Amino acid sequence: MLEAVSSILKGVGDVAKTSEIAKSSAAFGQAAQPAAGFDGILEQVAADAIGTLKAGEAASISSIQGKVSAQRVVEAVMSAEQTLQMAVAVRDKVVQAYQEVSRMAI
Repeated sequence: MLEAVSSILKGVGDVAKTSEIAKSSAAFGQAAQPAAGFDGILEQVAADAIGTLKAGEAASISSIQGKVSAQRVVEAVMSAEQTLQMAVAVRDKVVQAYQEVSRMAI
C-alpha cells in the first residue's frame, strides 16, 4: 500500500516539476519559482503523507504485538486513511488541471 501511495504522490510531484505551466509563466515575464515553490511544497506534503501512513502501519503492527492500545491503532489508521484520501484528491485535481491546460488553444 505504501508503494502505491508513494507512486501516486511521486507522480503528482513529477507533474508539477515538468508541467508546461511553469515554463509558460516564465515566458510571460513572471519570476521563476524559488526552491520552495509548488513542487517543493508537494514533495513536503508527500513526505508527510508517507510518514503518516508508515505510522499507521507501525501502530497496527505494535497492536498485534500487544504494545499499543486499540484506541491508538484506530486513531493512527483513521489518520492514515484521511491522508490517503487527501493524496488521491490532490492527484486527481492536478491531473485534471494538467488536462485542462493541455487542451487550451495557443
